[in-house]
Amino acid sequence: MPSSLRQFAVLPSPDRPLVAGVWSGSALSHPGASTFASAHPTLDIHLPGGGWPLGALTEVVHPACQGVEWQLVLPALGALLAQRSGAVVLIQPPYEPCGAALQAHHVPPQRICQVLAEDGKQLLWATEQALHCRDVCAILAWLPQVEAAQLRRLQVAASERSTLLWVFRPEEERVRPSPAALRLLVQSAGFPSAPALEVQILKRRGPPIDKTPRLPGVQSHWAEALQTVLPVETQGRRAQENDAWASGEPVRTLLRLVRP
Repeated sequence: MPSSLRQFAVLPSPDRPLVAGVWSGSALSHPGASTFASAHPTLDIHLPGGGWPLGALTEVVHPACQGVEWQLVLPALGALLAQRSGAVVLIQPPYEPCGAALQAHHVPPQRICQVLAEDGKQLLWATEQALHCRDVCAILAWLPQVEAAQLRRLQVAASERSTLLWVFRPEEERVRPSPAALRLLVQSAGFPSAPALEVQILKRRGPPIDKTPRLPGVQSHWAEALQTVLPVETQGRRAQENDAWASGEPVRTLLRLVRP
């Protein structure tokens, strides 16, 4: 090679991968990934693909008794159900959501089904079966006691369909490893008159993030209605007893799993 010729190393641009179609860890987006907007613009700019991952596991860890789960996902659920057919399945929700509160956020309660179970194995089985169902467009699963290997199984099942899957777990689980494609810590913030959510992105397909996005929360009276505890024996009398909050249809219990 003539001495007058020099060789230069071609460095990848942060906005352009070195090899087409291959994701770089320094890039936020994942080639070919499908997402659905969270309807929180402040959050979407930090999420790979600009929204919740479809066909992947999103894990949300959160403090107990704050009701942040619904406040986080309600905007996306309303938009999703306006565009797609199918049901939203709730796996062992800690509270029975109020139909009227859901309806107020454009989530028809007749398209919500809940599965109740007595142990963790049944919950995992129900979640996996819902992921295999083509008539389910989103799943919200409360799985406080689940191992990383079991979460990985859900991740694999989720990848077979373009379903939204959120798994909610206690805040103390944040120190444990997780196979989730996206992992968030969500906490309540602000005041009752101006509720807000603080979101810390613990894991994403992309570079680490130092910022903590702050999202508007649900107004306090709707937040309380979404997590109202209703004893089983009073569920059938809901429409007669509570005209204000129960004007919508009740959430259906699709399946109640019990030990033999």
